[in-house]
Amino acid sequence: NHQAALDFLVEGLEAGGYLPADSLMAIGHRVVHGGEAFHQAVRITPKVRAAIDAATPLAPLHNPPNLLGIDACLKRWPKLPQVAVFDTAFHQTLSASAFRYAIPDEAYRRYGIRRYGFHGTSFASITHQVAAVLDRPKERLNLIVLHLGNGASACAIKGGRSIDTSMGMTPLAGLVMGTRSGDLDPGSVFYWMEHAHLSLQEMDHILNQASGLKGVAGTNDMRDILLRTGEGDVAAHLALDIYVHRLRHYIGAYRAGLPELDALVFTGGVGEHAASVRSMACRELHHLGIELDEERNKSPRGGILNIHAASSDVPIMVVPTDEEGEIARQTLDEVLGGGAT
Repeated sequence: NHQAALDFLVEGLEAGGYLPADSLMAIGHRVVHGGEAFHQAVRITPKVRAAIDAATPLAPLHNPPNLLGIDACLKRWPKLPQVAVFDTAFHQTLSASAFRYAIPDEAYRRYGIRRYGFHGTSFASITHQVAAVLDRPKERLNLIVLHLGNGASACAIKGGRSIDTSMGMTPLAGLVMGTRSGDLDPGSVFYWMEHAHLSLQEMDHILNQASGLKGVAGTNDMRDILLRTGEGDVAAHLALDIYVHRLRHYIGAYRAGLPELDALVFTGGVGEHAASVRSMACRELHHLGIELDEERNKSPRGGILNIHAASSDVPIMVVPTDEEGEIARQTLDEVLGGGAT
């Protein structure tokens, strides 16, 4: 269980001299879903814990184990400050026009059905890193960030704040992912369920665990997709084309909502490592001021890379995300009393 695992880990670190006694000043916890209750990192109190628990229906697979980790740490270090850093908090700056769905008002008021967005800790990390590299206050920073991993989402950032994001009430919406479908006509789901005689549970499994790249090409590993595409595999080629088409769709949509664009940023496992995906995503976007330098794009990975052509109006960057570092930063800010910055 979580308590036994934590105790085993800590005792091993202490025995090896890696965690001197009384060296901890705080503990930061990644919490997937904070609903509408949390706009930034907060110190965990009984009231905060209850609010995280109350958001469990919105993240039934994630919030309960998050709480087990919190409880284990509170038991071992009852007097140590514990801070919750929410994956959804970064997107609480969305306007109602961006987070509301065009469905009956009761669905939102009573059931909380709205866009929440995810990968917020990653997007916050990227915002801080790019602001430092460009030597610009984040309040003046406009970005399009593509977090591409097995899960994937896009975010439009204006003045350092999220103004739109591709994931919705759940992580199922938006970009094509490893095993998730991304955007899909709801009517097609009803049709599919009726004619294939599928239950809600079966449909949930298909869309979340058997769709995306895996559904089209039989694998959720982008490395395999790229290898098979090079070998002429039709299914892999189609999966890659659908994936890139959706990426370009969001790049264009988000560019329309930003008066200026300071950088297009790729991050996450696929975003950082798959040069050919970056190349395809940026192809023929010169009318948006986005031009990739193919040689720089193929440069060995390591740290932050600028991969745009000299003629590009918009910097294109590969930035390794640092979610652990961002959690530590927000935790420190909260403990020192300044709040997350």
